[in-house]
Amino acid sequence: MSLRVYLTAQGAYVEQAGAYRQLPASFQIDQLFTSEQPVAWLKTLWSRAKEVSGLPTGVALLAPIATQEVWAAGVTYLRSRTARMEESKTAGGDSFYDKVYHAERPELFFKATPHRVAGSGTAVKIRRDSKWNVPEPEVTLALNHQGKIFGYTLGNDMSSRDIEGENPLYLPQAKVYDRSAGLGPCLLVTEESLSPQTEISIEILRAGVSAFKGSTSVSQIKRSFTELAEFLFRDNSFPKGCFLMTGTGIVPGDSFTLQSGDEIRITIAPVGTLINHVA
Repeated sequence: MSLRVYLTAQGAYVEQAGAYRQLPASFQIDQLFTSEQPVAWLKTLWSRAKEVSGLPTGVALLAPIATQEVWAAGVTYLRSRTARMEESKTAGGDSFYDKVYHAERPELFFKATPHRVAGSGTAVKIRRDSKWNVPEPEVTLALNHQGKIFGYTLGNDMSSRDIEGENPLYLPQAKVYDRSAGLGPCLLVTEESLSPQTEISIEILRAGVSAFKGSTSVSQIKRSFTELAEFLFRDNSFPKGCFLMTGTGIVPGDSFTLQSGDEIRITIAPVGTLINHVA
């Protein structure tokens, strides 16, 4: 049994097999992340919730986050390794990414606090001091306070490739800034692992016309989700749980950069489609 949690300004809603219920006003997303059995707890809440016809019309979706930090993994797909090596070649940092791709320890980095996160239907940003920017579509894990994977959402890891390529030590500036992350459209809460055949796709529309599209599958990731989660929780505590973006296997070519007004559409069928426009 899988349930999708949607947050709106009018409250929280849960969908299961096409049926919707509104959760009580007392519901807080933190409760899922602090529960030892998040799926069972949500199922019980669902069974008691009020039936509704669907999500309220005309109400924007909020990012499915409360007080959680957002972290990210890098160089987990071959395409990401290749792109990172190419962008940093001039600065001599290309060998770093080749080494981390093959290393036992993954690359993990802090990505965002809640106020830096955009929900579906809202704007992400590109840095004013960057000229080469791309979105990175990523399966994003929901981890409870014990490091257990209990759900998934879609992540848009906005990245300034020219800043990152100039020097690997500039990674935080290339990755962490206001509205540098998108999460949504919902939180898929489930005890089932995503199938390796699960497709991750992205399309970028410019003035309504497709400017870039690409796809990959979970099977192309080098490291398992549980491995990434285990490394993140080594000597690191998350009392209210956290999100972990798991890396991207889709990177536009070197001639592409985002522009203000672009629309980014990231889709993973079990979760839905995360839509962000570029401010």
